[in-house]
Amino acid sequence: MTAPLTPPHQPPHDSYWPGPDPALPAADGAPSTMTELRQAAVVTAVSAVAGALLGLLWLWLAPRVTLVSDGKAVFLRNSEGEAAIGMDGTFVLLALGFGAVAAALVFLIHRHGGVALVLGLAAGGVLGSLLAWGTGVWLGPERDVVAHAKAVGPNVFFEAPLELNMAAAAMLAWPVAAMIVHLALTALFGPRDPEPDEGPWPPAPTTGR
Repeated sequence: MTAPLTPPHQPPHDSYWPGPDPALPAADGAPSTMTELRQAAVVTAVSAVAGALLGLLWLWLAPRVTLVSDGKAVFLRNSEGEAAIGMDGTFVLLALGFGAVAAALVFLIHRHGGVALVLGLAAGGVLGSLLAWGTGVWLGPERDVVAHAKAVGPNVFFEAPLELNMAAAAMLAWPVAAMIVHLALTALFGPRDPEPDEGPWPPAPTTGR
């Protein structure tokens, strides 16, 4: 009577068998857990800094709301204008574009990226959007409308400060676009899992009856 053979590709069932080291790369070429966390941190930081560029583009491309003062109050030059909606729309479209580009670049550079990179893209998108919002408002027209109206005088047109009426939705445009695009690229072009083994080798001996 012979003892059953242990397949050469399977470790013995021992409670002391060491598990995979998170600092070492996986056998299929995927980065280790620590490496992936570092990559995610870099993605978050770069995305956040890129928000300054988004803010500058928003400041340059967003339509402006024109105001006028009669010396006592401040009025819209065109009460039926859609410039205020255009500010939000311009920001959202730019943020969607930034999110898609960021996801594509991360996928091309880190083809084996996992959940950590997706979360890094999302966090970087939120931080980048906040920085973009602050950059546009800070570099845009004077935020104190009353003081600005007094400075230019009555019956003189001046630009209203940049603002987001739907700030919550605008802040989510970048991270949502980044996650969707990255997950879509991973599903279409990402590395495939290896095929499962058909069985142990060599096959266990059989005994006839």
